[in-house]
Amino acid sequence: MSTKHTNPLFSPVSLGGVELKHRVIMAPLTRSRSIQPDSIPGDLMREYYEQRASEGGLIIAEATNISLTSRGWLGAPGLYSDPQVAGWKKITSAVKAKGGHMVAQLWHTGRSSHTSMTGGEMPVSASVNEQYWLHPGHLVSIPGGWTQPSPHRALTVPEIQGIVQDYKQAAERAMDAGFDGVELHAANGYLVDQFLQNGSNQRTDDYGGPIVNRARFLSEIVAALISVWGPGRVGIRIGPNGTWNGISDSDPKALFSYVADHLNQFPLAYLSLIEPRISGSDLIDTTQGPVAAEWLRPIFHGKLISAGGFEPDSAEAAVAAGTVDAVAFGRHFVSNPDLVRRIEQKLPLTPYNRDSFYTFDAVGYTDYATYQESPAK
Repeated sequence: MSTKHTNPLFSPVSLGGVELKHRVIMAPLTRSRSIQPDSIPGDLMREYYEQRASEGGLIIAEATNISLTSRGWLGAPGLYSDPQVAGWKKITSAVKAKGGHMVAQLWHTGRSSHTSMTGGEMPVSASVNEQYWLHPGHLVSIPGGWTQPSPHRALTVPEIQGIVQDYKQAAERAMDAGFDGVELHAANGYLVDQFLQNGSNQRTDDYGGPIVNRARFLSEIVAALISVWGPGRVGIRIGPNGTWNGISDSDPKALFSYVADHLNQFPLAYLSLIEPRISGSDLIDTTQGPVAAEWLRPIFHGKLISAGGFEPDSAEAAVAAGTVDAVAFGRHFVSNPDLVRRIEQKLPLTPYNRDSFYTFDAVGYTDYATYQESPAK
């Protein structure tokens, strides 16, 4: 890439211990292409990430399960076995060979799961909500297709501590796999979010009730991850005002303002926000700006990444305004493996095919072409 730019997306930025040459980040995207039944990243995943790596750029890997019982999405990879580590190592090596950086996103799906994905274990959450698994709109991906989640149960305090250790062990495996850091997935109605938001957390012990208690699980995991990686190598992803997976809170403004301020005490690489104009992979409000970033920018003192519904021009504007330090693109990276170059050179973008987001082969995954200039006539 050229080093002279007026576009602020192509100015360098430091995210903790990772020095980037540009601010176009690949967001974590669940794509269901790991090798089953053992959730091992294979050659198809290596090709996909290698295609999207860029000199001095950052890829945040797709949500990756920390244990067998944390699984809830068929085809999602893991970081709890030696073969999984070996598979990821090939991927991180390929990304680094192109001059890129890569962070592992650590994931526990909690109640958004099914016994066919957890080795037969009942899914877990902060509390029990029968309406969640009875609601026809909540579906999970399992070997038999899409189905409603299994009934879940509330975690005991010793089990909560055990899951914190699962996160720590996954962080250690991420280091062995050659990642540059880890990101905690604390959004989209998965386990950490289930503890944060009082629509799903009805506990009356030290992990429930007041916001400070509901954020305790998050804090303990962050401390465990930093104990492995040290300062500037751990990021957090949250979804203020998000409603995906049946999640809700009675006062999201108070909750996420507290969370953003509370995270200032940790030496994080960044805080990543999912804008509420996105629900899952769907853009639900094309008119809304980056409201979550605008709200939390004055509260969180570190580097801020925003994702969800950005186009190249709106991303450039958000960075230029100082609302965010970098922008993570998702859907556009699916269909444009050379997205960084296309944004840099203002080339047209290839439209994505939503029907192939969560399928299991190369179609709609590694078969998108890079931009080729039209031959001169």
